Amino acid sequence: MKKRSVLSWVMEFAGRKGAYFGGSVVLAMVGVAASFVPYLIIAKIVEQLISGNREWSYYLKMVLLMALFWVIRLTLHSFSTSLSHIATFTVLGGIRTQLCEKLSKIPLGSVLDDNSGSYKNIIVERVDSMETTLAHIVPEFTANLILPIVMFVYLMTIDWRLGLANLVGAGIGLVFMGVMFYKSRGGYEVSVQKTKKLNDTAVEYINGIEVIKAFGKTGTSYEKFVVAAKEGAECFTEWMRRCIWPQSGMMSFLPATFLGVLPIGLILVKNGLLAPEGFITGVILSAGLISPLIVAFSYTDDILKMGTIFGEVTEILERKDMERPSELVKKPEGTDIVLSDVRFTYKDKEVLHGINMEIKQGEVAAIVGPSGSGKSTIARLIDSLWDVDSGSITYGGVNIKELPLDYYMSKIAYVAQDNYLFDMTIMENIRLGKAGASDEEVINAAKATGCHDFIMGLENGYDTVVGGAGGHLSGGERQRICIARAMLKDSPVVILDEATAYTDPENEALVQESVAKLIQGRTLIVIAHRLSTIVDADKIFVINNGKVEAVGTQQELLGSSILYRKMWEAHIMAKDEDGADTLSAGKEAVNA
Repeated sequence: MKKRSVLSWVMEFAGRKGAYFGGSVVLAMVGVAASFVPYLIIAKIVEQLISGNREWSYYLKMVLLMALFWVIRLTLHSFSTSLSHIATFTVLGGIRTQLCEKLSKIPLGSVLDDNSGSYKNIIVERVDSMETTLAHIVPEFTANLILPIVMFVYLMTIDWRLGLANLVGAGIGLVFMGVMFYKSRGGYEVSVQKTKKLNDTAVEYINGIEVIKAFGKTGTSYEKFVVAAKEGAECFTEWMRRCIWPQSGMMSFLPATFLGVLPIGLILVKNGLLAPEGFITGVILSAGLISPLIVAFSYTDDILKMGTIFGEVTEILERKDMERPSELVKKPEGTDIVLSDVRFTYKDKEVLHGINMEIKQGEVAAIVGPSGSGKSTIARLIDSLWDVDSGSITYGGVNIKELPLDYYMSKIAYVAQDNYLFDMTIMENIRLGKAGASDEEVINAAKATGCHDFIMGLENGYDTVVGGAGGHLSGGERQRICIARAMLKDSPVVILDEATAYTDPENEALVQESVAKLIQGRTLIVIAHRLSTIVDADKIFVINNGKVEAVGTQQELLGSSILYRKMWEAHIMAKDEDGADTLSAGKEAVNA
């Protein structure tokens, strides 16, 4: 497939504001043309002075005319940059919106392959760095290149030799520019890589600061951050060190129009080949070439960055979406979930090898197995966080790939070990389970899962801000709010990925009680680590090395599965006799 150009992406992001870029360029060009007029007026004034004109009124009119065109130039520049900024911020907003939407449409594995710091860096810093390029280069670089061309053509009409003399400095400057581009190869790409590494290390360091301090690893962990910061700084200094001399030569010679105009013009005048008035006019117009050239070539760094920045953004946007239709064509009948010969590869390694499972509507099904056997991967495939490589998963007799993502996600409530709370109020976090839910519905869900009392005990009740990742609450409180969120969602299928795994003993019974209320009348799929919590399950799937090794009830598996019996015996030996039974309580609630 042909790769899309940067311009096509920009115009897509700009949407209806795309025409603003065109308007901005037109206004900038007219403005630059207006700034060209004063140079012509100055040349005319000089000619009149040489010819002996002493009428002060004439010169006053000329000066006022120059001032008028200068005001026109500033006004048009202001309108031009206003239009370009409106279009640019529309583009930046469009990029960020599409990036966030894209992350919700691509498989979870594609997202997890990259560090969260990388996404933050691209969505925030990289996208923000486009502002200068789009808002200023589009109108100003274009216009400031066109003005010197127009003035050069006019100079050629005065005297072609004097016109070509302007190119002496430009020719030398272009040689330096070529050297600079050659030495700059790969410099920006390396800086992007090092900056990514620095961002990733910083995020990792901040997120892990508690563990670092607890285990006395402050020195070694901080050293890793210091090394990343040093490499991030050195890549820029090395890049600049390679390019400083050719860049200085380019910036010195490119606008140095007098380098050729003065000596060549004087020789022409001396030999009677050019009138003094023409020489003076040529010198004045040559001076007018300097300013726009300096402005134009000051954007060379930004132009070099453009491709790399858009490359990072479009790499995400061009990833393959999950295969889902936009509209519901065939409505599922019931909530039976069937996995048929499901295979799945993660990071070039197949982790599930022909999984076959059937979970009937209203059943309580448990998935158990050794660590790394593929239990959570199966749950995530059922929850449509990933797409299977081959085989199929059906819901109510319909392949989930034939169901709109929003529709299917509304049928599944997923409660994981480490559910995430956003830095918002408790009311807003619970309401994420059902967009547009009233305060009363949120409170009822909290009451149903036993959260209401502890929430009302907080200083601001439901308006309490939970902090980043819910850091202002205890682990048990966070988990109970997540369960309330799942309750509000009111989905017919609930997936529990060991919802009490990270809960402290004091809150575990409360969380288990909340879970029991959540699963009433629903199909339950539970990823179990504590086998005592799934003894009453209708069906237990034993997963080992990415395959279903055995299926049955607790008693059936104890007699038929060596692996399950070993897991049960190991669990009984380590089991806390005072531990509660999550699924038993839940099963009683389901049967009630």
